[in-house]
Amino acid sequence: MKGAFEAVKTVATNRKAAHDYFLEDRLEAGLVLQGSEIKSIRAGQVSLKEAYVRTDGRQAWLVNAHIAPYDPASRENHDPLRERKLLLHGKEIAKLFEHVRQRGNTIVPTRMYIKQGRAKVEIAVARGKHLHDKRQDLARRDAEREMQRALGRRRS
Repeated sequence: MKGAFEAVKTVATNRKAAHDYFLEDRLEAGLVLQGSEIKSIRAGQVSLKEAYVRTDGRQAWLVNAHIAPYDPASRENHDPLRERKLLLHGKEIAKLFEHVRQRGNTIVPTRMYIKQGRAKVEIAVARGKHLHDKRQDLARRDAEREMQRALGRRRS
């Protein structure tokens, strides 16, 4: 039964992407998978740490995403690091290609989730951060954490 509330189960997130890049436009993309891959994804055995998206203007692929082999599939298992085709509209792929070609951006996956029984990947156009940007982010987070601690002590 489909209702207004649809369950989305997040399987993997790429926390390193937000640390290393300024994330701009985000898109949802489907994945072309093998049977053992979707079973492994449902079990949560996914890593997006070193993954990125490659495109040629007509098609897009998810590269270096590690989906662990599914043990019960032993003989018919998949290659954990194989390139997986992304399902996007042609206009979306062309737009991503222009971002990469003209502006020197990259495309990174930010999270993988299961929506209505299908594996989806959220991808973002990303611009690289310099070392001083990363230091500013760390300093800001530390300051916020200290403020929360101070507020927490005062309440008790």
